[in-house]
Amino acid sequence: MLLTLKIEGNMSLLEVKNLKVHFPSRHGIIKAVNNISFSLSSGEVLAIVGESGSGKSMTALSILRLLDGTDAQTSGQIIYDNKDLYTLKESALEKIRGNKIAMVFQEPMTSLNPVFSIGNQISESLIIHEGKKGAEEKAVNMLKLAGIADAEIVYDKYPHQLSGGMRQRAMIAMALSCTPTILIADEPTTALDTTIQAQILELIRKLQRQFNTALILITHDLGIVAETADNIIILYCGEIVEKISTQDLFYKDTLKHPYTQALLDSSEEMIPIQGNIPSPLEISEGCLFAPRCSFAKENCFLEKPELKACAPNHYRACFYPCGGAPCPKS
Repeated sequence: MLLTLKIEGNMSLLEVKNLKVHFPSRHGIIKAVNNISFSLSSGEVLAIVGESGSGKSMTALSILRLLDGTDAQTSGQIIYDNKDLYTLKESALEKIRGNKIAMVFQEPMTSLNPVFSIGNQISESLIIHEGKKGAEEKAVNMLKLAGIADAEIVYDKYPHQLSGGMRQRAMIAMALSCTPTILIADEPTTALDTTIQAQILELIRKLQRQFNTALILITHDLGIVAETADNIIILYCGEIVEKISTQDLFYKDTLKHPYTQALLDSSEEMIPIQGNIPSPLEISEGCLFAPRCSFAKENCFLEKPELKACAPNHYRACFYPCGGAPCPKS
């Protein structure tokens, strides 16, 4: 049965239904993303959280079909503006990609074209989607909105001439230049130092509010999303194990999935999560987190818990959730 997670009372802007991203290998099928569904409302900030290898980036790339042309076997539906993006021709998708749905990547140095100036790259997006008239002026204004001083000078600079923080600001300016309705930020502060990380996150949140853009924030750190996100999806081994509001997670005595609690402990108290995330080729029929879970019982290894509603706007896939106190450590 399809379970689409949504915010009650809000119209869904984006619907992800039964998304799968599998990769064939000589050892078997790698299930990077396995049958996940969720929705995004207008103006909402949705954080997708999990360790490396949990399927966060694959989910983000799949929404815009950026895995096309790779070995990835994708299926499911990505519904935007009453259209399934997986059924659109490339020409129709190009009108949405970068225009209505934009993305900020982890490392701008590998995303920005080194042979074109910053201004040319921002202007190109504007010209493609809005026409040439006023493109340069709007590009400069977007650089200013992104907190770049001397935007007119930076407009003519090349990526290698800017610092990491400046490049990321330029990427944000580019992503928001056409005022998209959805912005996907995939680990946008990974390559930056702590001070710059805070500035970039504050900038993204400021501009997201200014343009009322829905934001999907991909991260491994719950601390980052505590003051940023409205709702949080916890991914583990390519599957959603919990979907919860930020308010319920951080400020209420809520029963949590043990993996969610482990991420909290790791973020707040620097307590490492015991064990290792399993290989996608070693997926069992039971709960995927059971080998690392202090609460796991025999049935956890034999039967996979379903993702079910356990409270308003709270879904959890667990037989034995943690309470408000930290899970016991072994």
